This record gives sequence, C-alpha cells and structure tokens, in this order.
Amino acid sequence: MFLRNSILLFLALPALLHSAASSQALDLRDSNNISQNILPRHGIHPQHSHAQPVIELNETEVLEHHSPTPPSYYTIDWEEPEHAAERHPGLIVSHALFMGLAFFIALPLGIVLRSSAHAARGIAMASFYGLSALGCAASSLYTKLTPNMFFLTRWLEGSVHGKQGYIILLLVILSSAVDILAAIRRFISFVRDNEPKSPVKFWRWVVLNKEIGHLRSGPEYTSLVMEEPEEKFGSNIMSRESSDEADLQETAQWANDVQNHRRNFSMASDRTACGSRSPTHSDSTLQDAKHGRNTKAQSLTLRVGNVVLTVLERSLVVAGFAQVLTGIAVYTGGCRENYLNGCLAHLIKGGIFWCYGLLTFARFLGSFAEFGWAWNQVPRGDPYSAEFVESFIIFLYGITNTWMERFGASPGDPFTTKEIQHIGIAVMFWFAGLLGMGIESKRIRKWLAASIFSPGANNSNLPEETITEPSSYKASFNPFPALVIGVTGSAMAAHFQTYLFQVQIHALWGNLLVAFAVLRCMTYFFVWLGPPRSILPSRPPTEAIGSFFLACGGLVFIFSTEEVTLAAMRRGRDDVMMFLNVAVAITCLAFCWTLLVVGFKGWMKSRRHNRVTYRTAA
Repeated sequence: MFLRNSILLFLALPALLHSAASSQALDLRDSNNISQNILPRHGIHPQHSHAQPVIELNETEVLEHHSPTPPSYYTIDWEEPEHAAERHPGLIVSHALFMGLAFFIALPLGIVLRSSAHAARGIAMASFYGLSALGCAASSLYTKLTPNMFFLTRWLEGSVHGKQGYIILLLVILSSAVDILAAIRRFISFVRDNEPKSPVKFWRWVVLNKEIGHLRSGPEYTSLVMEEPEEKFGSNIMSRESSDEADLQETAQWANDVQNHRRNFSMASDRTACGSRSPTHSDSTLQDAKHGRNTKAQSLTLRVGNVVLTVLERSLVVAGFAQVLTGIAVYTGGCRENYLNGCLAHLIKGGIFWCYGLLTFARFLGSFAEFGWAWNQVPRGDPYSAEFVESFIIFLYGITNTWMERFGASPGDPFTTKEIQHIGIAVMFWFAGLLGMGIESKRIRKWLAASIFSPGANNSNLPEETITEPSSYKASFNPFPALVIGVTGSAMAAHFQTYLFQVQIHALWGNLLVAFAVLRCMTYFFVWLGPPRSILPSRPPTEAIGSFFLACGGLVFIFSTEEVTLAAMRRGRDDVMMFLNVAVAITCLAFCWTLLVVGFKGWMKSRRHNRVTYRTAA
C-alpha cells in the first residue's frame, strides 16, 4: 500500500508543481494592488517590499537604469531589411554548424577512442581540427564583411568570444601533443625505413599506429594513455571460468611463491652464516632498490599525467558549451553595461546546473562506474564517493560566490536585500558542502562509530557479528547536496522580480530544482532498502528523471536572464509554456547526445572484452 501511494505521488509530482506555479500566477494576475513605486531594494531595479509584479513592460522604467538596446548582428541578419548588403546569415550559421560538429561530435569521439586505445583516435582528432578550421574561416569572413556591432562595456570595444575560442583550441592541441609527437616519430621511422613504401603502409603505420612487419611500435609515448580501470579488472571479475578453478590456481601459485621465498631465504642465510658477503647479491639488491624507486616515480608521473589529461580533455567539451553561450551573447548583443553582472550570474550558474544534470544522467547510464558512482558497488580500491565530489564542488561554488555578490557595488554602499539573499545562498552552499564532505570522510565516520563503545569497558570480548558493518555502508546516503539544490530552487521560486513573467520563469526553474532534490532523496530511499551488490550500474529510474529536471532547470535558469525576458516581452513571446517546451526539447536532444557518447564508449569497450559474460539476477 505504501509503495503504491509513493508511486502515485511520484507520478503526480510534475502536475502538482505546475498547478502550484499556475495558482501563484493566477493570484498575482487577480491582484488589484499593482504598484510601481520605486524604493531602494534591489539596486538597479528597486521595488517596494510589498509591491506586486508588473504585468506590462514599462520601457520608461527600463531606460532609467539601462541604455537603449542598440542594433546587433542578429537584427542586421534577420530583422532589418535596410541592411541587406551587410547581412550574411549563411556564414554565421556555417560557423555555428562547423564548431558544433567539432566540439560535440568529433572531440567526444576522440576522447572515447583514446579511452579505448583505438587506432582511429587520430582520425577523429584530425576531423576536429578540420571542422574547427572551417568554422574559424567562416567566422573570420563574417567578421570582415559585417560591421562591429558588439561593445562589451562602455570603454572596451569587442568581445572575448574569439579570444577564448583560440585559447580552447590551443588547449586541445596541448592535449593532443602526446599523439602528435608519437605520430611524428612514426613518420620519421617510416621515412628512414629502407623497405618499399606504399600508401597502405603509411596509412596503417603512421595514421592507424598498427605494427607492420619489421616496424614495431616502441615505447614512444605509449604509456601515457587513458586506461580505464574496468579494462584491467573487468575480465577477471566476470570471466567464464568458475570461481573454484580460480581459487585452486591462486592457492597453487601461493604455495609456489612460499616455497621459492623459503629457498631464497635459506640461501641468503647460509651465506650470512659462513661470514662471506656476496658482492653480487648486494649490488643487485641496491640496483633493484634503485630501479624500484625509479619505477615508482615513473608510475606516479604517469598517473598524474593521465589524471591531468583526463580532466583537460573532458573540460574541453564543457568549454565548448561555454563558447556557445558567449557566442549567442555576442551575436544578439547581450551582456553589456549594467546587464553584464546579472547576465554572467545567470549564464554561469545556469550552465553549472545544466552540466550537473548531464553528468548525473551519464552516471545513470553507467559512466564513472569504476569509482562506484553509477549507483553500483565499487569494483576495486577505495575512491572518493560521488557525494564527496558533489559536496566539494558545492563548497567551492559557495566560498567563491560569497565574495562575488558585491561585484558592481561601490565601496561603502549598503547591502541591498537582493545581495543579502544571494550571499545567504552562497553561505549555505559553503557550509552545507563542508558538512557533506565531513559526512563522507571515512575517518570522521570511524570517530562517529566509536561513540558506541564505553571508555572503561573491555570491548575485545564483543562478538564479531555485533560489530559487522551493515549493508547500507556499501553506498553513500548523503542528502546535503540534494538539500542544497532543493533549498536553492525553493528560494528562487519565491524570488521577487519586477515583472510577472520574470516571476513565473524563476518559479519554473526553481520548482524543477526542487523536483530534482525530491527524486534524489527517493533514490536514497530505494537504494537504502536494497544496497548495490554488483559492480554493474544499477540505473535507478528516479535518477534518470531527476537528472532531466536538473538539466532542464539549469537551462530555464539561463533563459531567465533579464535581457532575454525583456526581449520576449517586447516581441510578445512572454509565454511560460513556450520557454518550458523549448527547454525540454533542448534537454531531450542533449540527453540523446549523452546516450550516444556513453553508448559508443561502451560498445568500443565491449569489443575488447568479448569474452565477458553477464550473469542474470536469477
């Protein structure tokens, strides 16, 4: 009965959220006390503390705080027929298309092929560079044929979109330096080779990095590759051999090792007893110790290099998304003068929630399963939990935003209500993230568990079964990341805005974040009842829907930027349903892209582990 009611409540959750937002909108529309009194409350847009949001746009009030909206690249290309000689929309569309294919198709494929150690990695990256070159050429031609229409501030002409784009391309080249150097060495060895040359040999050896006869792939940069942990242990955990045979082989190997160890120890003892010191033995021991230190140092260097390369490559895709946002701002002429701080806040914070939702969906699909982050049992080792990483990011986000909320304020200015609201949210992120990291600390957990023992009692006589870890210790049940997101959404849903449409948009994405928090808590509830027992991803359905709400909420957060809402009101597009449908459509497209990337990675690795079999739950 309880389970049936929970399912009905879960299915009715979106309808309840929509009805709550609709009832709030109706109450605001039915209110007859619409006031436009201006008192110090929010800085640029001060409003009376008890004033109701305005329904219709007041251009006079907007011009009191902002400059008139000037023409932009968008208006020249699509809305102003008198600029027919200066419009070139085909070039800017080509630029967006080529760069989108480069950063969201070719680059992810290159990352997947690198992680799978596939020979076609070079082809994917060459496609990335080719598409990027075409995109840069289209952008340069468009810039030369079109007048400069963007001013970032009153004093600085131009934008940072192009500069950031070239910096990102430079980082891509640096991430590919290992492959480029290896390809150069293969090309040199191919040229110096005395054997007959052919295009087929060049393709197989230089491009695909496949061994051909006497040409062998040496140690040239082959150690610094993206080896996934599951490639090392997957075939051993889920092999076709029975566990009994594996135990017998392990026992026999252990016996041989013990026998060899005893024989070596006996020989070394005999030499010591005779008083003769063997120089050969001591020299080899010193050499082995020195070699061991060198090997350990090289192994540490390779691990650090792999981690840096992994983080850099994955971050480049996120940087591509940031370039999309800045490109749209440049093209439409947004984020200028007094709009700059608010625009950056919405783009950065909404972009964080958007990427957070995509990563959560990737976890649902099985990404990061080697760390136990796919709601599965940790295959090996003792990595940090996903909740610890989430809490650390929340802590870092809060500790930086606490001091950024005063950007744009003059020294000595009093704190406005809006600044206090946002600083309070940042402080919540700060200490809630710190609290989440403390709960995830294994040392603190041991201290908390030690409180059960009496200081003066003899605890060694306790039965072992009474101090056995419960099954719930296999997973992490840390509600504070979800609590932070949920409280943020609830607060922003009640955020005061000048216009009714802005209130509705903020309530929309705030309720979406609250829905994510509720679904994450439901995930913890069901996982608590049945902790993971397999290393395979468990894929809780609540995480799939919760990640969708989170990503969609982040996208609506971006849409709630003041310039976007004012532009929608000027053009008669101030429709909440339209904004929600567009956000849902883009989120579905992004989730399909995530499924294709993660699925392609799994398919590539399944070809390498073709001997692995999966046992059914029965």
